[in-house]
Amino acid sequence: MQYVHLGRTGLKVSRLCLGTMNFGPQTSEEDSHALMDRALELGINFFDTADVYGWKRGEGWTEQIIGRWFAKGGGRREKVVLATKVYGDMGDWPNQSRLSALHIRKACEDSLRRLQTDYIDLYQMHHIDRNTPFEEIWQAMEQLHREGKILYVGSSNFAGWHIAKAQEMARSRNFLGLVSEQSLYNLTARTIELEVIPACREYGIGIIPWSPLAQGILGGVLRQTEGDRRFSDRARRAIEQQRDRLERWEALCEEMGEKPADVALAWLLHQDAVTAPIIGPRTMEQLEGSTRALEVPLSEEILKKLDEIFPGPGGPAPEAYAW
Repeated sequence: MQYVHLGRTGLKVSRLCLGTMNFGPQTSEEDSHALMDRALELGINFFDTADVYGWKRGEGWTEQIIGRWFAKGGGRREKVVLATKVYGDMGDWPNQSRLSALHIRKACEDSLRRLQTDYIDLYQMHHIDRNTPFEEIWQAMEQLHREGKILYVGSSNFAGWHIAKAQEMARSRNFLGLVSEQSLYNLTARTIELEVIPACREYGIGIIPWSPLAQGILGGVLRQTEGDRRFSDRARRAIEQQRDRLERWEALCEEMGEKPADVALAWLLHQDAVTAPIIGPRTMEQLEGSTRALEVPLSEEILKKLDEIFPGPGGPAPEAYAW
């Protein structure tokens, strides 16, 4: 396994991040525990979850599964860089969602209890809250940091200007601020190259891409029978809309002698702003197969061909659309 610093911090994380969104709804607790054990054996030390995962409102089902795994001992908690998130709807009352100081504090306490730990390594804002000022957000995060309940703060689904605004406010408060941004990023979704990635580079913020396989459509879907995998209606529409590109994509991967999923992950690992793509395995086979991406060679010629199949926005703004 390869390790890199998370953004500008001294914290080292594996180049693949274990996503746990399937733990509970798709993967049983027993199998989830086995996947996390195997992830550690493979050297993956970076685990990502969220209070809303499990999709049982207010229960934090996935966090509970991870907490019971930590409780088994054996150094499990000490070996993991644990990331979870706050923002989602956790109940019926007005202050049980978003990023008010009240909800941030309560959500953190609840996550700590479910995860059976006394600290969270990376506490991430799951979405921008347009109705809460950053003065309030940073006040709440700083208090949790002083209490030793969180070590670092990250964002997710922020625009470039949100990142800049958050960082300048943190700087004015002599606080470290954001160290990571979790964004939608894959060969079919490259919008963040315009402004999010430039902002992250400027502020020393690591990029953690979610949905690196674009809901599975970069995983070789055209060579699978319909019964081999379940796809959402949205994913099916995307497949039909991009069929020509996907045919060229899968043909290139076959020419390389590599699985499409491995090439998709390898492409992200070749982007210099990326810290660790989030892999979300449902099975042991998927987990173990993901590590191949660390070894897939991508020449300049291959990278050029990938840009031709899945063109980006043209680079950072404003040069991408202006002189």
